[in-house]
Order: sequence, then structure tokens, then C-alpha cells
Amino acid sequence: QVQLVESGGGLVQAGDSLRLSCAVSGRTLSNYNMGWFHQAPGKEREFVAVISRTAGSTNYADSVKGRFTISRDNAKSTVYLQMNSLKPEDTAVYYCAAARGLVLPTTSSQCDYWGQGTQVTVSS
Repeated sequence: QVQLVESGGGLVQAGDSLRLSCAVSGRTLSNYNMGWFHQAPGKEREFVAVISRTAGSTNYADSVKGRFTISRDNAKSTVYLQMNSLKPEDTAVYYCAAARGLVLPTTSSQCDYWGQGTQVTVSS
């Protein structure tokens, strides 16, 4: 079983930066493609970013391209999401997810394991 624990969320002002971390335990991180999703109140969980097992490939939602960067350190069993130039519309609970499949996951159904989420609130 894989356990994922997110951290790094908080309350910031528009234009600020945050770095989220996702600590993975129970299995070797390099076995999984990893993604970040977010869910705002009253909305569906949405794709934010994904990174392949060896970090050779990444993909981002259009809304975060150029502002967010996903990375991973397999030796530390940790995945990161650097979020710059934050906007109020980025406010959501951010979830880390692990996927066993070969395809880089961009939907919730493609992910096998989830963390509990960390709240990010951006004030205007």
C-alpha cells in the first residue's frame, strides 16, 4: 500500500509563491507517475500537473502553465509543486496522486492512490 502525505499549503496573497510537498511511503516512488490535482468548493477535482516516473515528461493544465512547476526526488520519495504568481482562482484543496499505469494521469480515475490534501488559499 502506498501512503501520500501533502504539506506546504497555507494562506497567501495574490502574486505570492508556495511550494507543496508530497511525501510518499510504502512503495518505491519511481514505480509511479505522480500528479497534482485540486478541488475548489462546489467543483469537481481537476488536474493540475503530472510528472513521469523518471521526471522525463511533465504536463500541466493550461491555467497553471508558466506559473507552476512539478518536480520529484525519487531518492527522497517526495514530489513537489512549486506555485508562483498565485491567483485567487488557485484557491483549492491540493491533492497528490500516484498512478501505476503507463499513461501520465490527467484525470482522477487514472490515479490509484491519493493523499489527504492540503488547503491553499490565495487572497486578492
